[in-house]
Amino acid sequence: MEFQHVNVKLFLKNPEEIDLAAVVPVFHDWIQTPSSGDLLLDVADYRHVRSGPGVVLVGHEGNYSLDNTGGRLGVRYNRKAELEGSNQDRLVQAMKAALEACQRLESEPMLDGKVQFNGREIEVTINDRLLAPNQAETRSATEPELLMLFSTLFGEAEYSIDYPRDPRNLFSVRIRTSQEFGTTELLENLTEVGQVFHSR
Repeated sequence: MEFQHVNVKLFLKNPEEIDLAAVVPVFHDWIQTPSSGDLLLDVADYRHVRSGPGVVLVGHEGNYSLDNTGGRLGVRYNRKAELEGSNQDRLVQAMKAALEACQRLESEPMLDGKVQFNGREIEVTINDRLLAPNQAETRSATEPELLMLFSTLFGEAEYSIDYPRDPRNLFSVRIRTSQEFGTTELLENLTEVGQVFHSR
């Protein structure tokens, strides 16, 4: 199974302390001073939508957001454009983009250090119902590569995986680790796995 449009959401510490209004000018600043190669286009404010997408930075290849879907705030990267390469390449790209965005928000002076990854919980979603319907066959096809990625990200730390099974929802997997990780550490681990796959 080849899948596209990978989403990664990093859940945050103390979400009740975060004022989403403060994120709007930050994302506008990112448009003027992008740190990635993606063309950033606009900011969409959905704060009025309960348990919705929050504040979204719209890019040509992908969107970044402070996302409150499901009533839990997190930094989400949503890959929109198709990406060449293997499924593992696509997982690594989306995870790296989400971690880099979260790391940038963590160090953003305008946010006073309030945006912080909780260090333990990540959600990966395939935003394509046709390629990856939420059913057992998709889980069987994606699980080996997901497990490979998570084992490299978290090393020897134990982690649990939950697959929400409602077929009306997008296929997703939620990971919770036994120990806390920072974005810098996970990015370093991700760079190592990326080098391994690209050297094959």
